[in-house]
Amino acid sequence: MTTAALEPRAGRRCHNMLNSLHATSYFAPELGRELAALGITHPRAVNFAVRAAALGPVGAGAVTATFYNYKHELVARHVPAVWAIASPEDVLAARVRAVDSALRRLLGEEALASAEMTEAAQLALRATEACSRSARPLYSAHADLPVPKEPHLAYFHATTLLREHRGDGHLAVLMAAGLDGLEAVVTHTATGKGMTPKWVFSTRGWTQEDWDAACERLRGRGLLDADGELTAEGVALRKEIESETDRLDRAPYEHLGAEGVTRLTELGAGFAGAVVTAGAFPADLLGKA
Repeated sequence: MTTAALEPRAGRRCHNMLNSLHATSYFAPELGRELAALGITHPRAVNFAVRAAALGPVGAGAVTATFYNYKHELVARHVPAVWAIASPEDVLAARVRAVDSALRRLLGEEALASAEMTEAAQLALRATEACSRSARPLYSAHADLPVPKEPHLAYFHATTLLREHRGDGHLAVLMAAGLDGLEAVVTHTATGKGMTPKWVFSTRGWTQEDWDAACERLRGRGLLDADGELTAEGVALRKEIESETDRLDRAPYEHLGAEGVTRLTELGAGFAGAVVTAGAFPADLLGKA
């Protein structure tokens, strides 16, 4: 019996569906309420604490390094001070509670208790069995966390592992391409698939002046034109970056197999579509302007 080969972009398509579910947590009001109960109220502090908590009580340098596209001065305003307010362990427990509440609101009890959710969790967790810890700090830290028993929380846990596994590899590719954190964001936004400058400024700490300077550097490399659009060289670089990220992230999806990836993508798309329809994300989050 022959096994169907995995299509080159199959892993990327699957990841995109899983990441859409994972990313809801960053915009869920439940997360803000749970962290506020611990004493963490600033939105940026919430974001840094929740995503970095698996690393332990790290300093600003570690967060800037692993998050890559945040301005260090913004990180340093909240880290490590946030750990004096609440421990990483308490933050992680609060995230679980917030995710549980948010998914119940966005998907409904029937979906959470469905056979499809259990199947999605099983498939996603199986894919994580082939993830690599080497040079992947955010993935590796989250891989040390226990797998929740409830299927919807297990699914969220697996989406987190697969997101951070791909993300850690993506950062290595960005560095090899010679793009710093903001340059990477500018080129991604120029594709029309990244965050709008408004959201970059409000969440990443960069200013218009920083953005303009990054654009000028990219024009000097021939990657952006005078209107801020990607040149042919810029388009080719972004394509190469995504392809190389796919290569570094291929193992989990090869382990799952073509049929498993197809099924997980189908299930993930259903859940992702439902949370989008439920208004999980701001309408002006993505785009060029």
